[in-house]
Amino acid sequence: MIAKFYESLYRIRRVEEEVAKVYPTDKIKSPVHLSIGQEAVAVGVCEALRPDDIVFITYRSHAGYIAKGGNLKAMIAELYGKVTGSAKGKGGSMHLVDVANGIMGASAVVGTTIANSIGYAYGVKLKKQNNIVVCFFGDGATDEGVFYESMNFAALKQLPIIFVCENNGYAIHTAQAKRQAVPDIAAKAAIFGMPIERLGDDVLHLYERISTAVETLRSGGTGPFFFECETYRWKEHVGPSEDYNAGYRARTEAEPWMQQDQVQKFAMRLDPQQRQQIEQAVEIEIAEAFEFAENSPFPPDAELYDGVFA
Repeated sequence: MIAKFYESLYRIRRVEEEVAKVYPTDKIKSPVHLSIGQEAVAVGVCEALRPDDIVFITYRSHAGYIAKGGNLKAMIAELYGKVTGSAKGKGGSMHLVDVANGIMGASAVVGTTIANSIGYAYGVKLKKQNNIVVCFFGDGATDEGVFYESMNFAALKQLPIIFVCENNGYAIHTAQAKRQAVPDIAAKAAIFGMPIERLGDDVLHLYERISTAVETLRSGGTGPFFFECETYRWKEHVGPSEDYNAGYRARTEAEPWMQQDQVQKFAMRLDPQQRQQIEQAVEIEIAEAFEFAENSPFPPDAELYDGVFA
């Protein structure tokens, strides 16, 4: 299990480090919101799911996409704006999708996938399917009206859905305490009568708690469940750089999170030879994905008219 978790954590970290390296060259054709520092939440949650379970992810989409098993070549090609991308080069980083692997898509608009996810979960319930739906969103999304409407509907209909709030403390550059009179997101979900839990970014603990919720839903128990997961992004809100000199947060705030880095913690728990084998395999996979994106063509002009309603 430790090896499996490390492989997923390492893959996400290294993919994003390569994205950050390539981004200044302008080969990547969309903005990127990196998950470096936040990988643990996506891995802890997605490792508890089956391949046919469904996730809805935010515009900070890379970690959730990769952790759920999204096609890496299609992801990098999408960032490059290539026709072989997950959205044929038309969506970019903020609109990753891989239906075959249960990834129903990201959205650039804050909070929009919350409503989408409960619609899907309602369909699962009506069809008496055994899938679990997971909705990821950030603390900023809880400032939106759709959050409260969706929590109410999900609780009212007892939907088979798990809400995961990735609380990194900031909505772009504004700290949670400066936006919310009562900065207690889990308590806001509790008023709708659903089970709530506040967690950190310990991967194994996350996996254990999410697994319990999944098993309850899978065995016929009622949802929804709500988890507020405290985490921290190391990079700027959008882009490949750091922003600790921008005036809204200090590096000293990030340092405790960096010292508890889950990627390094799991690396230290592995036999060095096993760790090397995992890292070498992942590096080959990443190199092939970027080569695939480099060599893929851009969409033809006719692609503008495909996949649209009118």
